[in-house]
Amino acid sequence: MQFAGVDLLLWAIGLLGHVVLLLVLCFRRRAAHFQVFTTLIATNVIRTIALYFTFRLGTRHAYFVTYWSLAILDVALQLAVVYEMASHVFRPLGTWSRDVHRGFLWLIGGSITVASLLTWMAAPAAHSLKEVVVIRGSFFSAALMSELFVGMVAFSVIAGLPWKTHVARISQGLGAYSIVCILIEAGHSYSIITPGIPTYVLLSHIRMAVYLVCITYWIVMLWRNAPRPKDLPDEMRRQLSLLQSRVAYDLYRIRSWRG
Repeated sequence: MQFAGVDLLLWAIGLLGHVVLLLVLCFRRRAAHFQVFTTLIATNVIRTIALYFTFRLGTRHAYFVTYWSLAILDVALQLAVVYEMASHVFRPLGTWSRDVHRGFLWLIGGSITVASLLTWMAAPAAHSLKEVVVIRGSFFSAALMSELFVGMVAFSVIAGLPWKTHVARISQGLGAYSIVCILIEAGHSYSIITPGIPTYVLLSHIRMAVYLVCITYWIVMLWRNAPRPKDLPDEMRRQLSLLQSRVAYDLYRIRSWRG
């Protein structure tokens, strides 16, 4: 099996982009803050190399098995990244609020349910069971990820929780890519897009090009320093000072009673 020229070019650029992003994460010391995201990028480097050599040296069946095995791992890591981003957003003081944590778990469960329902309702124009499994599997993962990122953004706005700059940039990139994926996979799954090899190849190239844009965006944004947090207004500082004094006084009274 051989790569077409465009496929080989996109593969090479993607590998280079992942390597550069991984170096940025390590050199700028972002990896310690985003351990799961760094693991995802490192896994993508290994995944790209493994798929390339399997494609060149292996059989179609070997490539199919390798591709989907690594695709499942990729989806699992993306879910872990969603949780990591949510942890930065929804526990700014280091601990989860019980209501927020419960709401986020409901978001995950609801997203899985909706994605499963949409996948079950899909009627892809496929010629074999393998094609049906491939199309539905791709659609499910794309639907799940796009729902989670959109829901996480909406939930943070409703809860009034702030977004840290680098967290927002990582989430924006993955969210935008997931939305593009769900549009493409919905076309396949619901037969909106005319099936055929040329159409599939074109959409695959569009998907890869969008992802390369996301990688470039992450490289630039994660290289930059996050802006310093704004100073609190004087009124809020006074309120926090009063609250701190009241808490200290209450603790003193509790200790006195115990003594």
